Amino acid sequence: MSAEGKIGVPVRPFPRWLRCVKCGLLAEYDSGLFDIKPYPYRPEMTHFVHSNCEKGRNADAVPARFLLACRNGHLDDFPWHWFVHGGPSDCRGTLRFFERGASLQTENLWVKCDACDSARSLVHAFGREAQQNLPACRGRHPHLDVFDDSCDEPPRAVLLGATNSWFPVTLSVLAIPLVKSQLGQLVLDGWEYFADVESVDELKVVVKTLVKSGSLPGIERFDPDDVWRYVQERKEGRNEQTIISEGDIKGPEWEVLTAATPPTDWPQFMSRPEVAPSSYRDRISGVLLLERLREVNALIGYTRVEAPEESTDPEDRPPMAALSRGRPDWVPACEVHGEGIFIRFDEQAVRSWETRKAVKRRSDRLEAGHRGWRNARGLNPDEGYPGIRYVMLHTFAHLLIREMALECGYNAASIRERIYASSDSDSPMAGILIYTAAADSDGTLGGLVELGKSENLGRLIDQALDRASVCSSDPLCSEHNPSVDRSLHVASCHACTFVAETSCERGNRYLDRALLVDTFECRDAAFFGRQYEDRG
Repeated sequence: MSAEGKIGVPVRPFPRWLRCVKCGLLAEYDSGLFDIKPYPYRPEMTHFVHSNCEKGRNADAVPARFLLACRNGHLDDFPWHWFVHGGPSDCRGTLRFFERGASLQTENLWVKCDACDSARSLVHAFGREAQQNLPACRGRHPHLDVFDDSCDEPPRAVLLGATNSWFPVTLSVLAIPLVKSQLGQLVLDGWEYFADVESVDELKVVVKTLVKSGSLPGIERFDPDDVWRYVQERKEGRNEQTIISEGDIKGPEWEVLTAATPPTDWPQFMSRPEVAPSSYRDRISGVLLLERLREVNALIGYTRVEAPEESTDPEDRPPMAALSRGRPDWVPACEVHGEGIFIRFDEQAVRSWETRKAVKRRSDRLEAGHRGWRNARGLNPDEGYPGIRYVMLHTFAHLLIREMALECGYNAASIRERIYASSDSDSPMAGILIYTAAADSDGTLGGLVELGKSENLGRLIDQALDRASVCSSDPLCSEHNPSVDRSLHVASCHACTFVAETSCERGNRYLDRALLVDTFECRDAAFFGRQYEDRG
C-alpha cells in the first residue's frame, strides 16, 4: 500500500452510482467513466471527477441522489437501468440524469438512456404505483457487504441522506449501584482491572496504578486487603451479576431508588432522601434527590423507512438491522452525568384512584384510540397499551418538567423523564424520575436538586396543577376524543402538556391532564382533584 493510502479511515464508496454535475452522466464509480482525484495530505477532500466531460474538463461527480430501502433494514443502489427501461433489459447504454422545469420536484427529474432513447420521470418511483416500477428487494446491507435473498418486503425509493433512511435504536439505562457496599460497587465497576489479579500483592500494585491514573475514583479510600476480599468473592461467584432483559431494565432501578437506604457509588451515584411536600403526603410517599447520577446510552441497531416506537417493548418496533455480521460482544455507547429528582407515589392512593368509574372511562377512551392507531399501522391492537397508571404518571412528569424549566436554569430540552409504572400486585411501581444528563456542564448545574427540596417541590406542584387546569386551547383540548381520530392522547396539546421530543420517553403520547386536575369536560377523574380543591 502506498504511503498516502495509509492516511485516513478506510472507506467504501456508497452509493456506487455517480452523476456528473455538468453533463448529467450517470454510471457506477468503477465503470471506467470516472476517475478518483486524491489529496494525499487531505484525505477528506478526495473525490471523483468526470475527466472526459464534454461540458468541462474534470467536472465533479457526486453520488446519485436516490436509493432503495425497505422496512427490513436493507439499503441498495437505485436500479437505474431497470427503471428507465421498465424492467430487465439487454440495453446497457449510457444513462443521463437531467432536470425539466424550474422546480426540483420528482416529476421534473428524468433519467434517459443514450443508446435507445428510453426516458422516464422519477415520479414513477414514488406513490401508489412505485411497487410496479421497482424490482424486488435484494436484501442488501452495504455496511456488512452481504445480501439476504429471503427478503419479501417491497422496496421504497428514498432520497440520499433522507431522515427515513436511518433511524437509530438506542437503549438508555441509569448506571445505578447494584450492591449496597460502596467498595463492592467499585470492584464491580473496575472489574476489568481486577479480573486477572492473582494475589493481594499484585492487587496492591494495581490499586496504586489506578490511584495515580485516576481511572477508578474512590478506590484510594479503601484498604487493599478489603478490596482483595471483594475480588475473591466475585471470582467465587458470590457476587455474580444478573442478566437483565431489555424490557426489564426499570425493575432494578426501581428497587434501588425505593430502598430504605439507597446505596452510594461515589462519584457516579449520590443521593439523599427528602420529605414529601406536606400538602401532598397522602399522594406522594417519598422524594429522593439524586445529586449525582450517570446515564449510559447505547446504539443497539437501527431501522429504515419506519421509525422505532418510543416504547420499552422490543416487539413494538420495526425489524432492526444488525450492526455487525455476527452477534456483537460490544456496541457503541456514551455516558453522561447529571442530577435528578425521584418522586414515589403512594401505592394505596394510586390503586384507589384506578378503581374510579370515571378513570375507567378515560382509560377506555384512550385505549380505543390506541387500538385504532395500531390497526392503521398493521400492528397488533391488543398489545402495547401502557395502562392508565402510566398515563397519569407520564402527564404529571410533563407538567413538572414544564414548570421546572422556568426556574432551574436548565434548557427545557435537556430535562428528561423516566416513568416507573406497574400494576402488578407482586411488584407494583408508581413513580417518576425527572433528571438532566448532558455531555457538558449543562448536566450538573445543581438547580434541579435544589427544586426538589420540600418547600420548593410543593410550590412547583401547586403551580403545575394550576396551569394544567385550563389550557389556552380549551375547550378543544379538554374535549379531545382519541377514539375518533385514532390518536394517543386525550386532554393534551402543545399549549399545556407537550415537551421536547428529547425529554419524553414516549414521543408525547399517552397524556391526559384530566387524570390529574379537573377540566371543563371531566371533573371526576383527577388524581389530585379533591386535594386540589381543599388546597384552595
